[in-house]
Amino acid sequence: MVRVGIVVASDTRSAGGGKEDGCIPALCAFLEDNGYTVVHSVIVRDEIAPLREEIMRMVSSGAVDMVLTSGGTGVSPRDVTPEATKPLLERDLPGIPEAMRAASSKKTINAVVSRGLAGMIGPVLVINLPGAPKAAVENLEAVHRAIPHIIKKAKGDPAECAQR
Repeated sequence: MVRVGIVVASDTRSAGGGKEDGCIPALCAFLEDNGYTVVHSVIVRDEIAPLREEIMRMVSSGAVDMVLTSGGTGVSPRDVTPEATKPLLERDLPGIPEAMRAASSKKTINAVVSRGLAGMIGPVLVINLPGAPKAAVENLEAVHRAIPHIIKKAKGDPAECAQR
């Protein structure tokens, strides 16, 4: 069982009273349907400090094996999720965003705009997802089968990597 925390980067949704967030329910439904457990979710402003603080709070809690961020991966001036994430990562996993962009590019040319990152903070996997609910789920769907293996290996599983 992989325990997940979700951080949504959205100025309008973090302020309350605005548009309702669709990413958390969409990601929770996908994750739960695929055997993951969502233990915490939060919406923060599209700013580096709140994003970093929330990611590190989740990582430091010991309650999650993976942190998913949603939003802030594009090129608008307020899209800063990769900048917030990159200095925190101890080990980059470039294959995850490469696979997500490859899968997404089959649906939209706009996939090339995504600047999302993935990597490890200690044994915790961090993945940046797009901010649109459908795109976030589609990107996660492209890589989710590798996640349990990544988590096991990050926690020191000595078993040989079997091909499937």
